[in-house]
Amino acid sequence: MAILEARTELLDALTTLRDRVAAARFPLPLPGAERARRSRSELLAQLDDYLVPRLRAPEAPLLAVVGGSTGAGKSTLVNSLVGRRISDAGVLRPTTRTPVLVCHPADQHWFAGPRVLPRLRRVWTPRRDDCRAAEDGPAAVPDDDHAADDADAPPALAVETAEAVPVGLALLDSPDIDSLVTANRELAAELFCAADVWILVTTASRYADAIPWHLLRSAREYDVTLATVLDRVPHQVAEEVSRQYTALLERAGLGDVPCFTVPELPESARGGSGLLPATAVAELRDWLLHHAGDPAARAVAAGRTAAGALASLRSRVSGLAGAAAAQHAAALRLMRHIDGAYERAGARVRRQIDDGELLAGEALARWRGFPRDSGGDELLDAFADGLSALLRGAVGDADEEAADAWRLEPGAPECGRADELVAERIDLLARRWRRCLEEIADEELRAAEGGCPLPAEGIAALLAAALLGGRRARGADEALACALGAAVAARLRERGERLLEDCLDRVLRGERGYRLVPLRDLDATPDQQVALIAALSVLQRKR
Repeated sequence: MAILEARTELLDALTTLRDRVAAARFPLPLPGAERARRSRSELLAQLDDYLVPRLRAPEAPLLAVVGGSTGAGKSTLVNSLVGRRISDAGVLRPTTRTPVLVCHPADQHWFAGPRVLPRLRRVWTPRRDDCRAAEDGPAAVPDDDHAADDADAPPALAVETAEAVPVGLALLDSPDIDSLVTANRELAAELFCAADVWILVTTASRYADAIPWHLLRSAREYDVTLATVLDRVPHQVAEEVSRQYTALLERAGLGDVPCFTVPELPESARGGSGLLPATAVAELRDWLLHHAGDPAARAVAAGRTAAGALASLRSRVSGLAGAAAAQHAAALRLMRHIDGAYERAGARVRRQIDDGELLAGEALARWRGFPRDSGGDELLDAFADGLSALLRGAVGDADEEAADAWRLEPGAPECGRADELVAERIDLLARRWRRCLEEIADEELRAAEGGCPLPAEGIAALLAAALLGGRRARGADEALACALGAAVAARLRERGERLLEDCLDRVLRGERGYRLVPLRDLDATPDQQVALIAALSVLQRKR
């Protein structure tokens, strides 16, 4: 009961970690982001296809994945181990595009559902007796060329049963690890992530290739149960090739890995069946039978791979958390560039207003003619247009400054720019400011004692000149005090300053917010890093 309870707690922790890994995103194209996305996919595949299913059902059959480079002879090896052709082998490469899993009929239920490799749809081959099957050749399995007609169809796994496969063991013929087809390479990596036992097949002419050795180093890193097959070795150089390959394994720290040699045989030696003689694969078959039939060996094989996968989670999840932290730090830097640019733009706008730069052009002409030649509405319109133009220029300058800063950030996307509605939004707020000025001018005019020589729009025009004219419009404050009284004029000026500040804030804060939306939508928050580390810590304690 204690063991079952401990396994349940470990499974719960592993499932939580799996959900945190699935939720991790690395949207910014930073250095290392693509590697983190690949690592996340590989980690999810191993959790979904192997670790969680193995912990839920430790008594399930061992899954041995046979993989290797193009033309290494994987399918022929699997067919020869089974004693009949269950997987296509031929001169056209890649031959194996739909992986084929073969198990004993008594173990078929373990692979009928999505216990392992849940992403792959099952394709069941018809049952045939072994003698007739040897004559007929492999059962029909879907060709990817036809499956490709349905772009939405998930990859398929062809499932075959054979009495020759021992109970407690399943063999899976994998696509080429160096296939020219990206989907095949990715599927091969996914299948290895689901395996209890890795059987890497190479040849006498390609045993030093980089790609198989990358796979071997991964196997050593994760401490998986591993065997290698040196295939198609000519008799004349068998001893020398085997010695050199063994030396390479020892230098790589894999000297304890079993290595089985399969000789190069002419087609005539295969009896016309395309299968290798039983003696050529006898040692590998005995090794597999031992791991499937001996409970202790079987437990060691599955336990070692599971323990290695669990142990690898610490560095792999920490790497994802580090990548998530880098995403958050980069997003913060990009946000700060936008924030800083808009803060500086706001400061410039306020200085320009204080210096009276808006009292120029049309506004200056209307001010000089007010009130005799220019009405209050005309002067208000001129100031509103000037304020809108000033703010549009400030927003454009802030955008350019932020974009220049973003270009210096490695891996930063293109900086968000103003859309076609930015001028309309700013004009709308400037007109709103003008309308509000008239409203408060009308309120204060009604509250003022005594008569006033100017209408509400005239008072609002004087207030606009006092607010936007700077030192150039000192006469505006004096005219307001004369028309309304000093106390009312001071109160009106204070309310006008608040309205102007509100307008500036709405424009600059609003436009800055529009530029930040794409970054916020990326969801590059610290929550991902925290969630990954927390889930990993819980898992480590349960282990």
